[in-house]
Amino acid sequence: MSARVRSEERRAEIVRAALEVIAERGYRGASLAAVAERVGLTQQGLLHYFPTKEALLVAVLKERDQWDAVPGTQWRVDLLASLVEYNAMRPGIIQTFSALLGESVTEGHPARAYFTERYTRVRDSMAAVLRAEYGDRLPNGLTPERTAPLLVAVMDGLQYQWLLDPESVDMPGAFRDFLALLGEN
Repeated sequence: MSARVRSEERRAEIVRAALEVIAERGYRGASLAAVAERVGLTQQGLLHYFPTKEALLVAVLKERDQWDAVPGTQWRVDLLASLVEYNAMRPGIIQTFSALLGESVTEGHPARAYFTERYTRVRDSMAAVLRAEYGDRLPNGLTPERTAPLLVAVMDGLQYQWLLDPESVDMPGAFRDFLALLGEN
């Protein structure tokens, strides 16, 4: 095994450990020392792979986005419902993402730029999904661009409600209900 492959595997191991530590403690409560200890490195050894806590955070967020990617295709409305169902099977990942998103709205948070850019990209992607499904107007009369932020808000808002009270909130069912409001059957 080459040194490059070993290095990539070690980076992936560190990212997984960081995800766990952030899920347990939140970003502000997570330390590089705790991540390093979890993977059997010193903090200095960890800095060889990720020079700052912020660099590690961005790697964690990018890794999470990769899990939601649909290879070789574009999202469709019916696949969005599948994504919501998939998210309901991985509460730890959703909790970490939601905690980081919540923290990122504060000035100076290292993930603020990441989430701002991500939401621009996601809204554009959702508008394209809606346009492919409905054309220039949805059955409700709104354009895909006007509906996209609502779609994203419903997905994220349902995640928060589900994380707080999973017994009372049927996240996949509620999302399917929202799709029905858009005109999807």
